[in-house]
Amino acid sequence: MKIVYLSIIFSCFVKNTPNFKLIIMKILKYFLFFVGTLIVLFLIFLAYAVLDDYKPDETVVLLEDQDAGVFNQQTFSIISWNIGYCGMDETIDFFYDGGTQARVSKQRTLTNISDIKNFIVGQASSTDFFLLQEVDVKAKRSYKTNQLDTLSKNLTGFNAFYGKNYDVFFIPVPISKPYGKVDAGIANFSKYQPSKVTRFQYPGNYSFPVNLFMLDRCFLENRYKLANGKELLIINLHNSAFDDGSLRAKQLEYLKTYIDNQYQNGNYLIIGGDWNQSPPDFKPAYKNYVDDTVTNSFIPKNFFNNDWKFVYANTGPTNRRSNIVYDKPTTPTTIIDFFLISPNVQVDTIELINLDFKNSDHNPVKATFSFKK
Repeated sequence: MKIVYLSIIFSCFVKNTPNFKLIIMKILKYFLFFVGTLIVLFLIFLAYAVLDDYKPDETVVLLEDQDAGVFNQQTFSIISWNIGYCGMDETIDFFYDGGTQARVSKQRTLTNISDIKNFIVGQASSTDFFLLQEVDVKAKRSYKTNQLDTLSKNLTGFNAFYGKNYDVFFIPVPISKPYGKVDAGIANFSKYQPSKVTRFQYPGNYSFPVNLFMLDRCFLENRYKLANGKELLIINLHNSAFDDGSLRAKQLEYLKTYIDNQYQNGNYLIIGGDWNQSPPDFKPAYKNYVDDTVTNSFIPKNFFNNDWKFVYANTGPTNRRSNIVYDKPTTPTTIIDFFLISPNVQVDTIELINLDFKNSDHNPVKATFSFKK
């Protein structure tokens, strides 16, 4: 009956409204104009994203110093830490992981920067190298703070090297509070002058147009001359997350080919960072572990040659799930931050520094290495 009444009312309205068709045509015209405008604006936005897309060469030499001295240290220590752009602290439920937030408050961000800086400076006297990931230079998510500059100014006696892996003028998600501009990367801090520093671009990326707004993954290599004529290579990496595993597989293949060639030349290699996968056959020796589907499980067994060694401290987690605010008894955790060393390098000590994810969704890992005789 309601439909009949509505039909009668509509018929009366049409009969008693002059130029009804003209009104409908105007409404349709404005609607099509509005939709067309949105499409044109989207195409302009997409075109600008294509033109502005960061496309680094496969290799970019950041430093070459033939006069660099010989690295004479018999033992040396390295800290690897994903500092989460000083915004992935214990209070965030991150939207990429299924949470709601794109960033924490400015005050929280500044507190995190201060705490992270103080921790790194406090470790500087007993550490030779820092390998850091997710270091912002200028990004909306961290209130345009230059974290690389802050750390460089406070780490006196260290040489800083930066490999950009995220350069997007505007990330439009989440729609309600867009991520905005991001300029960020990975950073190596070294007490010793390398002879060469190179950024290596990983192969593969997401399909168009998603690739325009995602990271351009890479690893950053520092080379040091040794007295025996060979070189020590310290590599900082941050491999892909949030993919189906295919990107990480390509990255591992690229890395394997590269480091095998370097080892065959007689060089010594230490690779550290955020792998976004757990080591092969990893079995936790701590509570609250879960096989985290976000990290797509483990590096394949025997993927790297058997005489290469994965080095990690199985006393606690290096990463926590960030789809919810951190709650120690219930939040899933795992280990995805660790080192891989060539057969001519040995690990003397390995330590997880458990900061309980106060300022980042990762905990730092510290290891001491030496050369095998």
